[in-house]
Amino acid sequence: MLVATAIAILFVMLVLGAPVALALAVSGAVGLYLFGGTNMLFGILATTPLTKASSYELITIPMFILMAEFVVISRVADDLFDAAAAWIGRLRGGLAMATAVAGAGFGAISGSSTAAAATLSSTTIPAMLRQGYEPRLAAGVVAISGTLAMLIPPSIALILFGIIADVSVGDLLIGGIIPGVIVTLAIILTVAFLVWQDPGRAPMGRRYTMREKFAGLRPVWPLLLLFFLVTGTIYTGIATPTEASGIGAFGALLIALRARTLTFGTARAAVLRAAEASSMILLIIIGAHIFGYFFTLTRTTHDIVAFVGALDVAPWVILVLILCGYIILGFFMDQIAILILTVPVVLPVVLALGFDPVWFGVMVVITAELGMVTPPLGMNAFVVARFTRRPLGEIFAGIVPHFWAHLLVIALLVLVPELVTWLPSTMGR
Repeated sequence: MLVATAIAILFVMLVLGAPVALALAVSGAVGLYLFGGTNMLFGILATTPLTKASSYELITIPMFILMAEFVVISRVADDLFDAAAAWIGRLRGGLAMATAVAGAGFGAISGSSTAAAATLSSTTIPAMLRQGYEPRLAAGVVAISGTLAMLIPPSIALILFGIIADVSVGDLLIGGIIPGVIVTLAIILTVAFLVWQDPGRAPMGRRYTMREKFAGLRPVWPLLLLFFLVTGTIYTGIATPTEASGIGAFGALLIALRARTLTFGTARAAVLRAAEASSMILLIIIGAHIFGYFFTLTRTTHDIVAFVGALDVAPWVILVLILCGYIILGFFMDQIAILILTVPVVLPVVLALGFDPVWFGVMVVITAELGMVTPPLGMNAFVVARFTRRPLGEIFAGIVPHFWAHLLVIALLVLVPELVTWLPSTMGR
């Protein structure tokens, strides 16, 4: 009854629109007070904020967010799209495929899904519409391509999972590379299928000479260098994810300076936006740990693990149910909130079933990607609608084929978990 009361308070506050951090802290505090009185409550409230805020790994989050802000300022998505369009834009649907490649490239130096969707919206959709692309095809591929930033390192979602679950952040970031490539290919193949099914959805593009193709790659080399500086140093063991995040933020600053788009005003705005986002995430983490202490003291997680362990079903069945639950939650909740709320409860169950935590972390983020593009929340769809002034229903309609393709990718990674775990196993330590 006590646990039910705390959970009810949490969901009532969330439904009423209270900030996630506040809802977690209040519901957890009420539960702790009812369970152990004022001494227990004040003891935890006095120590938790400082303990969690002083975590060294948390530095990774503001640095990678700042890196994303500088990348947005530099407008590198234009260069990425132009370079990809020069190589594959001649194909029917080539500009839409180039959008997926640009989304993957932007994700590799950003880590912010909404920033990727906003940048791609202003860059690629006008180009596709000018060439006569079906609007819902253009909007759908932009919305889904923006989600690649959640998976391809540096990924804020994977970093959060690592911090919450006490799993190696470096392993998680490197583990997201191969699935990120697979998801990118899935988007490209979905576009190819759609234009094969109905050629009227997209025209053939113009032919580019080899000189134009290689000239288009020239502005992209700093981005490739930045990606290898961040991900390469983590993979080889030269730098920790925290150190790599500092390298990434500084590298993105240099790219913005090189592009001559960095002014005092834009730099100040970027730092403020990064500070606001980082503060929000930190408050959510503190609130989640207050709620988590309540769950731990009431042995709720232990009871859930024991209950699941007693079920007479195969572990894969339970895993599929968990992943389906994440997909459903993504329809209604913010992805950061989903990670904060569920990982402390679900991860012990997954470990008890014998699954790899790094693999599970990547799977959770991939399922969370679907929540970024599905109604009624679908944050990326709303971002695309705002920047393009296209009807929201049209954008969601364009996303549907990619939704089914994502489910096939999830099935593939469930059947072949080595696609996630192999690369981290080869890392330098």
